[in-house]
Amino acid sequence: MDALEASRLDCDAFVARFGAVFEESPWIAAEAWEERPFDSTAGLHATMVRVVAEAPRDERLALIRAHPELGTKARIGDASTREQAAAGLDRLTPAQYERITALTAAYRERFGFPFVVCAREQTPGSIIATAEQRVAAAPGAEETRALAEIAKIARLRLDDLLEGP
Repeated sequence: MDALEASRLDCDAFVARFGAVFEESPWIAAEAWEERPFDSTAGLHATMVRVVAEAPRDERLALIRAHPELGTKARIGDASTREQAAAGLDRLTPAQYERITALTAAYRERFGFPFVVCAREQTPGSIIATAEQRVAAAPGAEETRALAEIAKIARLRLDDLLEGP
């Protein structure tokens, strides 16, 4: 299926197919559907990112908070499980697990939402280094950064759905 074919889906089918592109936030797909047709994956992605950017701040924060902790042993969604595994987070050494757990806890305490990074672009070492750097960031900048990382995650998920993994 390409973006133009996706544009022909009714709203329910569109949301069923693309509702998980943004973690636990099918409202983004539903609002994006209103702006079809989409001529490309990039166009659909840009529309979805704009829906997020134009949403009230409390909805953007809820989107960030919908993301699971990195390296968690709790049950998470299938897409997040695959993405974290791609980064090696399912094979952490005890020291890496301890460090990531400590950093993500400190991050959540400071910002009120989980540390979000596009795991498919990372390794355990780069995630630790990035978390060490970002935990000291200004809150407003970090909110923007988390949303930018979410946009990267969404693009990769869209690519998987429309172009294949």
